[in-house]
Amino acid sequence: MRRLGVHTSIAGGLHLSLERARALRCGTMQIFSHNPRGWAVKPVPEAEIIRFKTLRAAVNISPVFIHTSYLINIASADEALCRKSVGMLAAEMDRADQIGAEYVVLHTGSASGDDLRAARNRAVTALNEVADIGRWRAGLLLENTAGKRGDISSSVQELSGIMNGVAGPLIAGICIDTCHAFAAGYDIRDSEGIRSLSEEIQEYAGADKVKLIHLNDSRGDLGSHTDRHEHIGLGKIGSKALHRIVRCRMFRDVPLILETPKKKESDDPANLRKVRMMIMKR
Repeated sequence: MRRLGVHTSIAGGLHLSLERARALRCGTMQIFSHNPRGWAVKPVPEAEIIRFKTLRAAVNISPVFIHTSYLINIASADEALCRKSVGMLAAEMDRADQIGAEYVVLHTGSASGDDLRAARNRAVTALNEVADIGRWRAGLLLENTAGKRGDISSSVQELSGIMNGVAGPLIAGICIDTCHAFAAGYDIRDSEGIRSLSEEIQEYAGADKVKLIHLNDSRGDLGSHTDRHEHIGLGKIGSKALHRIVRCRMFRDVPLILETPKKKESDDPANLRKVRMMIMKR
């Protein structure tokens, strides 16, 4: 069965993210493992970890993805920020292993006005430092970005270049966000554009390296470099194109996570309903 889920809140305890995912009939889910807007990572009580693992086994939600903190910027020229980012990323990997999450999803960061090539080199250096810190069962996924000024990984080729520069088993693959790809200039509104993206993935990364699709519509136009997600079918990508992506041969077994807006209680159920119909429709 195709694994479909959403990003769920951990408010009130990690186990409640599973309860929320189960209520939405999700087969997979994504969470923050702590407050994503703060550097502090408080220890999770052992009882809470056990409760999370026990409930997860009962509800059959897999894989579990952790999205890293928004504060991490491993491409930064600010040495102090880069040090903190390396430490935070290692802590995210530790947390993933503690709770049994399979993957951690990372935005590689921004050059922040510096040379893009130099920033990518810093990102590779930082990731190799993380790889030297430890070995984890969880794998790290690098996510494509929208291409706004300073972004260092808005293309598949850029993602692959960073991934291939890291030694050892730390990086398990990539996460493709449809909104980010569209905003970065990939015209995925028709079969030709989706085929072009697939071929680029095959050439530079390999189809087996796509471990997650963030299925989001886009509020911004093609090539706008605007990272603004929209409800499924209500954005500039549209339902037909997203359906083609869901049914694309390369992606058909890849888990889908929705990161669509959450303004009303009905938003997640409505978006999930649309994608379930896409999965079922030939």
